Amino acid sequence: MARQPYRFPQARIPERGSGVFRLTVRNAMAHHDSEMKEECLREDLKFYFMSPCEKYRARCQIPWKLGLQILKIVMVTTQLVRFGLSNQLVVAFKEDNTVAFKHLFLKGYSGTDEDDYSCSVYTQEDAYESIFFAINQYHQLKDITLGTLGYGENEDNRIGLKVCKQHYKKGTMFPSNETLNIDNDIELDCVHLDLQDLSKDPLDWKNSSFFRLEFYRLLQVEISFHLKGIDLQTIHSRELPDCYVFQNTIIFDNKAHSGKIKIYFDSDAKIEECKDLNIFGSTQKNAQYVLVFDAFVIVICLASLILCTRSIVLALRLQKRFLNFFLEKYKRPVCDTDQWKFINGWYVLVIISDLMTIIGSILKMEIKAKNLTNYDLCSILLGTSTLLVWVGVIRYLGYFQAYNVLILTMQASLPKVLRFCACAGMIYLGYTFCGWIVLGPYHDKFENLNTVAECLFSLVNGDDMFATFAQIQQKSILVWLFSRLYLYSFISLFIYMILSLFIALITDSYDTIKKFQQNGFPETDLQEFLKECSSKEEYQKESSAFLSCICCRRRKISDDHLIPIN
Repeated sequence: MARQPYRFPQARIPERGSGVFRLTVRNAMAHHDSEMKEECLREDLKFYFMSPCEKYRARCQIPWKLGLQILKIVMVTTQLVRFGLSNQLVVAFKEDNTVAFKHLFLKGYSGTDEDDYSCSVYTQEDAYESIFFAINQYHQLKDITLGTLGYGENEDNRIGLKVCKQHYKKGTMFPSNETLNIDNDIELDCVHLDLQDLSKDPLDWKNSSFFRLEFYRLLQVEISFHLKGIDLQTIHSRELPDCYVFQNTIIFDNKAHSGKIKIYFDSDAKIEECKDLNIFGSTQKNAQYVLVFDAFVIVICLASLILCTRSIVLALRLQKRFLNFFLEKYKRPVCDTDQWKFINGWYVLVIISDLMTIIGSILKMEIKAKNLTNYDLCSILLGTSTLLVWVGVIRYLGYFQAYNVLILTMQASLPKVLRFCACAGMIYLGYTFCGWIVLGPYHDKFENLNTVAECLFSLVNGDDMFATFAQIQQKSILVWLFSRLYLYSFISLFIYMILSLFIALITDSYDTIKKFQQNGFPETDLQEFLKECSSKEEYQKESSAFLSCICCRRRKISDDHLIPIN
């Protein structure tokens, strides 16, 4: 009998219409969809963290934001330089007029302020002469001034001088007998002298009871008046001139009753719109060109603002995709470091800069049109925005390893430096309060907390050390010895210890970054996820066209709005 050959059992193939077949196909498709979803997410993440040049090579995407930032740097810097030159004319005109007013209205003014006050008098005769001199100079202003000045109306809509004096209500004082009887209630008396009063015989108002001053009760005499002027130097730069109102105040301060009356002069200049300007030439056309240029700057900043805001929104959506995928696959959340990598701080910096530039440009246009006069606020906005624009250039240098050391060192050392400064600041504040209360009466640099803090900061940087030691008055040997101990201990502590430790923190962070650049940075969850496909590189090279086609088709259906353009 012939022997039958052995037949191996064959695996049972499920029929096409059976449930097992459908389940197998469904599982295979689900696994394939999951892999494709993961691969698409990985490609989007890689694309997000590329530099503009890498993005252009990968998908031929034109770096619009890079081009806008370069154009914006040129435009904003040009705008700032033009505004700065114009603002210098305004500041110079105000300062020159203030100096001219001091020479006009202060008797015996030497040209240099004595301290925080302009000059001083020491006799009753000099006090009377200084008061009457200011009044007479105001009356003769048009005949003696060299500037384009005229009389202005005060708060009461009246042209003239307002003279006020403050004094104690009543009292008697006999220093030889060491007796004092005084009512500390303060009275305020004022008189208005218009041009008609000043045109009369000067003895009529000089001999009035108002100008009979009792100096032992007198606290201060205040003379206030308004003047108007026109700045013509802007015409040379083909700009419309500005009209000014100068609110001038002269104060004779006798509050100390020390035998010395300090004379303060204050001039507050306000720019107002000129009522009637008739200027022939190209000034008006030049102003229109400047307004067009400012409008173009606003358009450029708006485009940059929209693109950066769009990038942040798309980055947040990509972050949400990655967090959900990571939690679904690995059953754990992503670390905070990886989450913050999606928030591009440079975009936030650019957005702030764009907002400040837009607001500053609008103010500049209003100032140019003589509708607003707030030069200071406009200067702060435009100056800060230009600073942020130039700082933002570091972002593009950071794509090169040789230029990235500064950014990485600042990021690594910032937390440690802030904690260190918080501790050192407590010691610094202690020295500030101590120096103010002890050395304030004996040293000009310690008169108030602000000057004390500035003086100590200068000492930390090695500036003006000898002058700080030498200017301490030696009226009290105890205070003089304390000042030496105070200054030597502060300089030794902050320069040799605290400042050295501060530099050591930054140096340590720099060394750490250099080692990481040589040996590699520690990998996070995000970086490990992006490197998971390294074992599949050969397969990806062979099927890159196929995968790209599939991913692009899938993005067109559902995920196109999630692809960030960094």
